[in-house]
Amino acid sequence: MPDAKGFGGRTRPRSDDVFSLADIVDGLMREEVFSRGMPVAQLAARWPEIVGERLARETAPAAVEHGVLTVEVSTGPWGAQATFLHEEIRRKADEALDGVTVTKVRVVVRNRR
Repeated sequence: MPDAKGFGGRTRPRSDDVFSLADIVDGLMREEVFSRGMPVAQLAARWPEIVGERLARETAPAAVEHGVLTVEVSTGPWGAQATFLHEEIRRKADEALDGVTVTKVRVVVRNRR
């Protein structure tokens, strides 16, 4: 498996070996930095279905770590709405993520410009 520039130090010399794209992607997915982003991508693809169209325009899944889904919101009032709906968001996100358990929703306000 080739080493990616910027992800730790190169442990072996560069080679001219040829690798299939599938092998490279499989190798990257075994690295935690890449695999952690997959649940967020899965949620982002289904976000309007999970939170509804209107709330989806003002919020976004930002991270899923140790069972905690972090949801970014555009303003305080939308944060209050997401907080009010946190249990429904948690349940639907948990159902949408096969194999990843969501135990808590954390809402953070971020300026999205």
